[in-house]
Amino acid sequence: MKKIQLIAITLFAITMVAFVSSLFISGFQVSSETINSHLDSKGMKSEILKERLLNEVSGVEFSNSFSATGKIRSVFIESNAIHEANVAEHRSNKEWDKSNDERQNIAKGNYRDFAYDLMKPSGNGHVHENKGLWLFLTFGLASIASLIFILINLKVLGPAGIKNTGIYFENNTSKGWIAWVTFSFLVLFYIGLYFFPSVIINWTYIVDPVKDIFGGGGASQWFLYGLLYCTAMSIMGIRMIVKYRHNKYQIVRTISVVFFQVVFAFLLVEILPMFGLPGVDLKNAWPLDYDFLFDWNVTNLLANGHFGKFVFVWGISLSLVIIPVMVYFYGKRWYCSWVCGCGGLAETLGDPYRQHSDKTVKAWKFERYIIHFVLLFAVFMTIWTGYTSYQQVYHPDMDYNDKVTLLGISSDTIRSWYGFLIGSVFSGVIGTGFYPIFGNRVWCRFGCPLAAYMGLVQRFKSRFRITTNGGQCISCGNCSTYCEQGIDVRAYAQKGQNIVRSSCVGCGVCAAVCPRGVLKLENGPEFNRISPDNPIVLGNEAFTLNSDITD
Repeated sequence: MKKIQLIAITLFAITMVAFVSSLFISGFQVSSETINSHLDSKGMKSEILKERLLNEVSGVEFSNSFSATGKIRSVFIESNAIHEANVAEHRSNKEWDKSNDERQNIAKGNYRDFAYDLMKPSGNGHVHENKGLWLFLTFGLASIASLIFILINLKVLGPAGIKNTGIYFENNTSKGWIAWVTFSFLVLFYIGLYFFPSVIINWTYIVDPVKDIFGGGGASQWFLYGLLYCTAMSIMGIRMIVKYRHNKYQIVRTISVVFFQVVFAFLLVEILPMFGLPGVDLKNAWPLDYDFLFDWNVTNLLANGHFGKFVFVWGISLSLVIIPVMVYFYGKRWYCSWVCGCGGLAETLGDPYRQHSDKTVKAWKFERYIIHFVLLFAVFMTIWTGYTSYQQVYHPDMDYNDKVTLLGISSDTIRSWYGFLIGSVFSGVIGTGFYPIFGNRVWCRFGCPLAAYMGLVQRFKSRFRITTNGGQCISCGNCSTYCEQGIDVRAYAQKGQNIVRSSCVGCGVCAAVCPRGVLKLENGPEFNRISPDNPIVLGNEAFTLNSDITD
């Protein structure tokens, strides 16, 4: 059986090599028709940009996406630099009309998206011409190899039960070279996804056949991401079920979180536009869904009839009413461990790395500062963008600068920095890319503003707690080792103290790996929820004496 698993691992490695190699196989040749069409559709008026693209890009055979992106980048930036210099010269000569006219020639946006739009219809070569074959060689064979390896564990691991040996000796789960290779791939993938989409354009060709099922139009980098996300969650979800098949709670919640991701965050988002409706993830909530009140989103929803208005009202109700009420009754777990896509990826793809979460008090203190700072950042950003959206809806003829400026600060600036720092770098590059090194809940523990919001409710006004039977605890440490949120569960269990922590997502793995049944996830009365009868209390400042008993 282990030989078959070795063959499966080798096959998976080969498919990953093929996947990465595909970036360098197909070439690009941008036509003059593509350039003219794109410039017209975007309303770009620069003759300098147009002339340079036609002279230096049109008809040139680029061997890969890197060289094509580099050339388009230089043309885009240098053309804008010429126009900006002209604007400065006109302003210095007090030629205001000429300055304003010249400013209209500066290309808006960034060269990355500009390059992607030019290159997507301009591919050629093996990957572009054999999309179905590459889909099978990458997604297909990788999925088959993974499932073979996982399902054989039903035999290799023996009877159902706690399987937690060897995690600090295996290369992948103990920060060995495999973990570092995985870390490097994930980080580079997210950098490409968020900041250099034209570089990974060959990967979008591979998933074009799947996109054709949903009406075609060519797969974007976000469709690629969604398909990768759902595939990884589904396959690793099966692994999760195999590993924890002795625990019904783990089986049911894994099925739940995979279902919500595949159906709500992927299928509905792709199917709804086929019926002329906005493709929205109905389970996504503010402030995790930080662009909910952006002007383009609000105007788009309000312009889409009754369904769009329903989505708008639903989004507000979900964030301000449903979420706090559900957290009161069931804790954060109802969302973080049963519904959320970020949590779902962490629980499935990230499960092999949960033991890397830092359990120190220092990390706990840092966690409280940083996650609540992100929440405050999200609140301020929402106030500014909400103001802009209000003006856009009720005063559409107002000057643009007045629309976006509140208290002298531009909402464009705030949301741009939030999108870069939190929406891209923290949630993607760090939040997922760092799984193999810092554990699977880096984003959920340190950066998710929705987790911070729900955590405040869970800590101070909720019926949820993890109860402990201290008399049964043998201090084996399994619970603390496997806590992905960095909670030293054993310290609570040794004292028989209920665990009431704002960061706890109620995944239940601590209870699933406990050999003595010490831990239990419960929803009970608020009274005595934090074990006030214990002489020693584990709280914000580590261990303290309970003065109500010791005095």
